[in-house]
Order: sequence, then structure tokens, then C-alpha cells
Amino acid sequence: MSLDVPADLLARAEAGDVTDAEFVACVRDSLPYAWQVISTVAADLDGGTADFADHATPPPSEKERGQLLRALASDAIRGGLERHFGMKFAFQNCHRVGAFRPAAVDSDAYREFISPAGQLRNQSPALRDC
Repeated sequence: MSLDVPADLLARAEAGDVTDAEFVACVRDSLPYAWQVISTVAADLDGGTADFADHATPPPSEKERGQLLRALASDAIRGGLERHFGMKFAFQNCHRVGAFRPAAVDSDAYREFISPAGQLRNQSPALRDC
């Protein structure tokens, strides 16, 4: 499972009454490594003047890599995180996370990050089975 959903939150979800804050809290509690990476890259972006910040350190284990994959491969989870942090997240190579200011999604940096060529340039033999 991607998320550890408390029974009361699941009951509210079945009734259709879940707020973004509740959903994001569930993500934070369920995927602590992914939350830490995303929070860090978001803080890096907020603390600087660049249009984007990225985190490219490989996770310490497959468990943590799985958390990043679950968080950023899910449209619902990624969307909730983007709304919470007020930025656009991009994902490359099963561990490189980019955070972009909303206005930067029309930038060369964003287009490069999400491009097939950018993905290919970010490959290495050590990452082939990640």
C-alpha cells in the first residue's frame, strides 16, 4: 500500500469529506522519507531566487526509493503536495526531484528537466535498475 490511512480518515473519504490538509498529513505520516525530500527541495526553492531547486541524492535503500516513487507517480499525491507547497514538482530517474515556481513551468529549465533528452542525460549504469 502507498498510504497508511487511519480508519476515521478512510470513513470520511468514503463519504467524500476529506480536506487537502488531511490528505497531505496522511502522505506526510505514511511516506516520511518522500516528505523529507520534498520538504527539503521546497525549502531550498523558497529560500533562493532561482526558478527551480532539485534534490539528486540517491535514497539510502529501496524502501525510501519506493516512497519517492509512490509519492511522485501518483497524480493525487503529487497534486496534493503541489497545492500544499505552492509549487510544481517534477521527477526524474526514480530519485531526482525538482521543485519549480509556478511561473517557471513555461521556462527552459522546466522543459529541460521533463524532456526525454534530460532524462537520458541523467542516466548512469549505477541507476539502470532503480
